[in-house]
Amino acid sequence: MKRFALLSLALASAVTWGCSDNARNNNTAANAPAGGSAVGTAGTTNNQVSSGDKDFVHDVAIANMAEVDLARLASEKAATPEVKKFAQMMIDDHTTAGEKLKALASQYTIEVPAQVDDKHQDARQNLEKKQALDFDREYADKMVDGHQDFVDKLESRVDKSKLSEWKSSHTDRANGTKIKTETEAAAIIPEKSDNPVTMSINQWAADTYPVAFAHLEAAKALQKGLKKRSTD
Repeated sequence: MKRFALLSLALASAVTWGCSDNARNNNTAANAPAGGSAVGTAGTTNNQVSSGDKDFVHDVAIANMAEVDLARLASEKAATPEVKKFAQMMIDDHTTAGEKLKALASQYTIEVPAQVDDKHQDARQNLEKKQALDFDREYADKMVDGHQDFVDKLESRVDKSKLSEWKSSHTDRANGTKIKTETEAAAIIPEKSDNPVTMSINQWAADTYPVAFAHLEAAKALQKGLKKRSTD
């Protein structure tokens, strides 16, 4: 159907979540005593996990879990095949991203929440009350809002000048998102940091960004198509 052309294109453009193996060092300082030096491995000393890094990992971990949780609900309750297909993409991609984030957090002994917060639990409960097309529309709305927040968080960790160039080459205001190649996706680079922990987290954000952006564009297309369907 033409109204879902943008969604299909964005779905086709989704790429495998990139590995965040670059610029990593095998040490952690999350539990170092205040004012003390971290005990690291070969070639690394005095590395300490900042509160900003901890907060970022906490927030994006919850966002990942929330996307998977809502997607599982949508895969059961959605009335349209387009929503079910989108939900499966969310399960696959956000599970992969979450696993890589957990591995990174474990490397630096950063605590990762075990479940979503009250805000996301309430959102799920409200969505669960919806039925049929009302459910699909509400889910699409949440996907747009949730992915916009997620993309914004990732953007805080990537190089801004390169990000601007990447967006200009990947977004066509008239026709939607262009198909991305792995070479093009690699243009997203992390914001530089002298702290190897921060640099590793920034690399994860840069690797994650292209697919997160594709999800946002797909969610917008899904939302638009469902609104048109509701008025037919």
